[in-house]
Amino acid sequence: MTAPVSPSSAPGAGATSAISQDELKAQVGRAALAYVVKGEIVGVGTGSTVNKFIDALATIKDEIKGAVSSSVASTERLRALGIPVFDSNEVEELGVYIDGADEIDHRGFMVKGGGAALTREKIVAAQSRRFVCIADASKLVDTLGAFPLPVEVIPMAARRVMRQFEAMGGIAQVREKDGVALVTDNGQHIVDVTGLRISDPLAFESEVSQWPGVVTVGVFAHQKADVCLLGTPLGVRTMTFE
Repeated sequence: MTAPVSPSSAPGAGATSAISQDELKAQVGRAALAYVVKGEIVGVGTGSTVNKFIDALATIKDEIKGAVSSSVASTERLRALGIPVFDSNEVEELGVYIDGADEIDHRGFMVKGGGAALTREKIVAAQSRRFVCIADASKLVDTLGAFPLPVEVIPMAARRVMRQFEAMGGIAQVREKDGVALVTDNGQHIVDVTGLRISDPLAFESEVSQWPGVVTVGVFAHQKADVCLLGTPLGVRTMTFE
């Protein structure tokens, strides 16, 4: 179900056209503080929207024990702001995980991994009782697949995994950085796949996860969002999912 726009976050008349995507991200980053459990450790994702949340989290850092982070970049940002970062193996369970999405549908299923941190993101999501997705309204879609699907793979399996996606009708390529294959925080490669229409995210995630050489597929269906805070020109729209 979808909750109404929060009046307190709605801009004044005539202001909607002036709101930048950056400000929409900042709005949802601040709104996510309401889901942080005081006195506990919070799960923190990766990406430009999450950076806004980390900045907001720093304003209440004395009210939490610290964070478990899904990437090296987020860990560095958290520590720079004075927020303690724990290894996931040091923590039994997290009350909430807050992260962005490259796409999210109306059921809470997501495509993630544009920042190449999908494996660690899925690990922290699985460790958390609640997943709160923060995103701007452009990320909301009817069907997943328009955004290139990231898949983390063991390098020796990349070509074979690409051929399997091509047999599905997709177009796959190894993600590069500075002219060479990008290496993830886990020492693996990313295959990005376009041309897919993922109408059954649960079945798709289950199937691709079984392919030899696939570390993680960027469909988050088994670790879907429980709540999505969506930044819109009219304020933060709260979506909750069964």
